[in-house]
Amino acid sequence: MKKIILLIAFFIAANMTFAQIHFGPKIGYNTSKLSVDKADIKTDLKNSFQFGAFVRFGKKVVIQPEINFLTQGGLFKTPEITSLSPFEQEVNLKTIQIPVLVGYRLIDLKVANIRVMGGPVASIVTNTEIENKVDSYIAPIKDADLKDMIWSFQIGAGVDVLMFTLDVRYNIGLNKIINDVIIDGETVSFESKTSGFNVSLGWKIF
Repeated sequence: MKKIILLIAFFIAANMTFAQIHFGPKIGYNTSKLSVDKADIKTDLKNSFQFGAFVRFGKKVVIQPEINFLTQGGLFKTPEITSLSPFEQEVNLKTIQIPVLVGYRLIDLKVANIRVMGGPVASIVTNTEIENKVDSYIAPIKDADLKDMIWSFQIGAGVDVLMFTLDVRYNIGLNKIINDVIIDGETVSFESKTSGFNVSLGWKIF
């Protein structure tokens, strides 16, 4: 994954001298969910807003690195009937997300264009919060169980109209975020990876 990002960064540096360049801020809405590899544990979506900035190089083929600030995570809980002791915990991961996307303009008009894109994403976890939703329940997930780096891959499409750019993407997690957790004396492997959608609106300052 690191080699892929370095290779894309090399192409960015090689094309900066002649490529068309756009830059601007962006805001968006993000949904995330953490998977779990155990039928006795359920997981729900978490919604949050994001903000950041992007740089776009190129015309027909574009390279777009970004930096975004958002919260990822999910809600874990046991169903009403289960063999495990009940728990309900919400995991919040405040992250600095750095996607490096490669895109292709399918339609390129003077005032509008349509793009497809995809690429790797590195998310640096800056702060973790675990909220026990029910005080009388057990609390098996601890801060120490959470990773401080999230690797994922994003695919999606975008539309540019004049100076505005709208992107819709799906995020596919690549690495496990939560270590094995002890519940009722049993080691439970969450195998937890992040996934979700995000919609963002950007403004091309230049």
